[in-house]
Amino acid sequence: MSKIVTFGEIMLRLSPPEFLRFSQASHFDIEFGGGESNVAISLSKFGLSTEFITRLPNNDIGDCAKMELRKHGVGVDKIVYGGERLGIYFLETGAISRGSKVVYDRAHSSMATIQPGMIDWEKALDGVTWFHWTGITPAISQSAADVCLEALKVASAKGITISTDFNYRAKLWNYCDENLRKNIMTELSSYCNIILCNQEDAAVFFGIHPAKSATETNRENDILSVIEQLFKKFPNARKIATTLRTSISASHNTWSAILCDRENTYKTKTHQLNPIVDRVGGGDSFMAGLIYGLNTYTDDYQKAVDFAVAASCLKHSIKGDVNLVSVEEVTKLMEGDSSGKVAR
Repeated sequence: MSKIVTFGEIMLRLSPPEFLRFSQASHFDIEFGGGESNVAISLSKFGLSTEFITRLPNNDIGDCAKMELRKHGVGVDKIVYGGERLGIYFLETGAISRGSKVVYDRAHSSMATIQPGMIDWEKALDGVTWFHWTGITPAISQSAADVCLEALKVASAKGITISTDFNYRAKLWNYCDENLRKNIMTELSSYCNIILCNQEDAAVFFGIHPAKSATETNRENDILSVIEQLFKKFPNARKIATTLRTSISASHNTWSAILCDRENTYKTKTHQLNPIVDRVGGGDSFMAGLIYGLNTYTDDYQKAVDFAVAASCLKHSIKGDVNLVSVEEVTKLMEGDSSGKVAR
């Protein structure tokens, strides 16, 4: 049976209700979220054995974050404690022609101040079959990047499948310059077997660009060119995926995906997301769906990526960071039932 570990920062998400702007808000809705914890919860909802590893403050807010993970069936026994605070992000949800906006407040958080040696990775990864991290974790501090590297070295030595979502965040990576950022991500990514990326990630982290300039008419060829270059750069990569989002407005997107191995390309159909309830966590829900798909449909990679994109479509209908759907719901959409009829 698969045992999956994800590593990163879980945060408190504060957002004005509905579509109010920050300046209009008299109170905030409270959620918990974060790229790697979102993946862990989704996988637990899909019935896989999942553990989330992080560092939390030893206070009531840290306990609330841990309770949220436990509520969704995610293992929390390997979480370590220390530091002064939980990271926070503020989300203003956009609509129509006004995009959403994120403000981070995660400096000096427990995860940002984590240090090498605080987690016993040999013990934490004992019996694990899959390890997942994202480019957000090394973006928050040099020490978080160092701990991520510790984990990857142990996971690689144990023969664990390693996946990543590059997840470039322009508002992070404040502690280093462009060259150091590229060096950090190149070293970390060299251990990875399954990669999720887009053109911006590849350009910012590795200076990789498509053979031709991106336009709507050759978008697919552009991303395939980027993927080909990533395969050459990272010999350990077995599969590389990308999601393709077209924003007609903040409330209406189209959504599809491509999965490549070193011999074949698998493309999904294009889904209409309209109206979008909450797009935050859309990429995380795709990554969780892909991990589930590759663990479940082991000989059918087309079905694996179809499951991933269907899972992510459903996430766009759910408020909050996390994709709270079942395998049955995803399978229903994957098989073509998008009617949204009442089940009774």
